[in-house]
Amino acid sequence: MAPAAQNFMRLFRGSSSGSEQNPSTHDLRLTRRSSGLVEVSKLLPSEQPLCILDLGSTSAANIRYFTEGGHKIYSEDILVASSDSSLAIVDEEGKPTLDSKRFLSENLTYPAAHFDIVFCWNLPDYLDESLVKPVVGRLWTVLKPGGLLLAFFHTREAGPDAPCFRYHIVSNDTLEMHPIEPRREIRRGPTGAVHTASGERFRLQRVFNNRHIENLFRDFASIKFFLSRDNVREVLAVR
Repeated sequence: MAPAAQNFMRLFRGSSSGSEQNPSTHDLRLTRRSSGLVEVSKLLPSEQPLCILDLGSTSAANIRYFTEGGHKIYSEDILVASSDSSLAIVDEEGKPTLDSKRFLSENLTYPAAHFDIVFCWNLPDYLDESLVKPVVGRLWTVLKPGGLLLAFFHTREAGPDAPCFRYHIVSNDTLEMHPIEPRREIRRGPTGAVHTASGERFRLQRVFNNRHIENLFRDFASIKFFLSRDNVREVLAVR
C-alpha cells in the first residue's frame, strides 16, 4: 500500500465510531447553514495542505470533503471518551468529578501547534463540567498560532432536552445533522486506552452566555459570534 493510502487509513481507523444511531433515528437528517463554516472554508484553497481535527465520531462526509482538497483530517470522539465510567473520582471536597489529568493523558495527545483548524462543534455544551476548561486549554495548545476553532453553543431557548448532534459537512456553508444515541460499548482511544461508553443519551449540561464563552476562550487572540435561527450561537476563535 502506498504511503499516502496508509496514512489515510491510519487516520480513519484511529477515529472512534461512538455515535452509531438506532434504526429509528439513523435516517433522520436535518440541515443547517453555518456562517462559521463559511469563514473556516476560506482557508481551504490554501496551496499548503492543512491539518484538521474533527471532534466527533468518524464522518465519511467530512473525511471526503477535506481529503479531496488535499488536506489531512483527524477524528477523535472526545464526548464518548469522556463517558468512560472509570474516569469517575471524588475531589478534595468529597464531590464527584472526572479525572481530567488522566483524561488528557489518554486523549488529544497531539504535538503542540499541530492543527490549522479544529471543529469543536457542540462539545462544550455536553461535556462534563470538570473537563470543559482543560479540553479547551489542550485545544489551544494543539492549534497553530492563527489557527481557527469553530464551536456551537445553545441558547436558553434550546431547552434542557436539546438533542446532541453529529455534524457532517455538505458544502462550504451547509451541515447535515444526525442525532447521537450512543450504545454501551468498549472502545480504544488513539493512545490505546480502553473507554467504556455509557449507553445513555448525551444531555445538555449547561448554557453558556456570551461572557462565559469569552472567558472560556480568553487565551485565544480573538473570538467572533454568529447568531442563527435554531437557538445556537456559533463561535469562531482564533489562536
